[in-house]
Amino acid sequence: MATDVDLETLPGVGPATADKLSDAGFDSFQSLAVASPSELSNTADVGESTAADIVSAARDAADVGGFETGSTVLERRNKIGKLSWHIDEVDDLLGGGIETQSITEVYGEFGAGKSQVTHQMAVNVQLPKEVGGLHGSCIFVDSEDTFRPERIDDMVRGLPEEAIEAALEDREIEGSADDEAAIEELVDAVLEKIHVAKAFNSNHQMLLAEKAKELASEHEDSDYPVRLLCVDSLTAHFRAEYVGRGELAGRQQKLNKHLHDIDKVGNLYNCAVIVTNQVASNPDSFFGDPTQPIGGNILGHKSTFRMYLRKSKGTKRIVRLVDAPNLADGEAVMRVEDEGLVPE
Repeated sequence: MATDVDLETLPGVGPATADKLSDAGFDSFQSLAVASPSELSNTADVGESTAADIVSAARDAADVGGFETGSTVLERRNKIGKLSWHIDEVDDLLGGGIETQSITEVYGEFGAGKSQVTHQMAVNVQLPKEVGGLHGSCIFVDSEDTFRPERIDDMVRGLPEEAIEAALEDREIEGSADDEAAIEELVDAVLEKIHVAKAFNSNHQMLLAEKAKELASEHEDSDYPVRLLCVDSLTAHFRAEYVGRGELAGRQQKLNKHLHDIDKVGNLYNCAVIVTNQVASNPDSFFGDPTQPIGGNILGHKSTFRMYLRKSKGTKRIVRLVDAPNLADGEAVMRVEDEGLVPE
């Protein structure tokens, strides 16, 4: 990661401006390269023309913004990690699991299990790669007061035995999967790697997305770099604060900015992004399922993977892959039990 001294090599950036840029979260050439001049001008208090020069120079220094061959893109995509659900049917549906550097949207009605997915992935991401994890930590933006540490405890205990054994060994915790003291130590270690912030309104939620970028930067070279960003739920505050058709344009504009900030974290730090989304009923629908995800085309286009959770009998849930760039649509079945998400 670049330091303030590095930033001062850019045209128009003296010590004071370098400090302002760092305070605003622009602490590397890459973060500056993907910013817009107006964004830089507003957040770092520099003139528009100076901001344009800084962004241009940062793009040259970071070597971004040009064209590249398909083979180079493939090479970069080979670095993408896959986060396993530990449910073979769902992992197969997703081509191996949830991808890093992508936004995965999970939507469904109340009680469908959206928050259960975010909790389970906050546990799974910390597992070693050989058992389907990404050996990373998690950032959890909580807008509906859904995060429960007790649920994390349940899910750690409910992991497959080989995953628990691998996690204990990875963290150098003495004991085995049937050793209560070792499991308690593992639960504490897992909770320690989940960074939770409660969002009180849409503006605060947008600020937390920027803070998430700073946190990911701070942990980039740590033992457990940030490999998962969960936003549960993405749309609740926007939906509550912008009511009626007259407010729709403003809401969508803010939501679009928020999504770009979230996506930036995923791309800059090779991090998986999971956002949950509410649904609304479409009264015009005569055939099929009348529920539609909130957020309109902006969210539809920005989400790389869209997954629809719906209730079935008892604890059974149907997981439907609605949209993905390189995968066929399809369905899988899982259960939401006390010990977490489990196969049917």
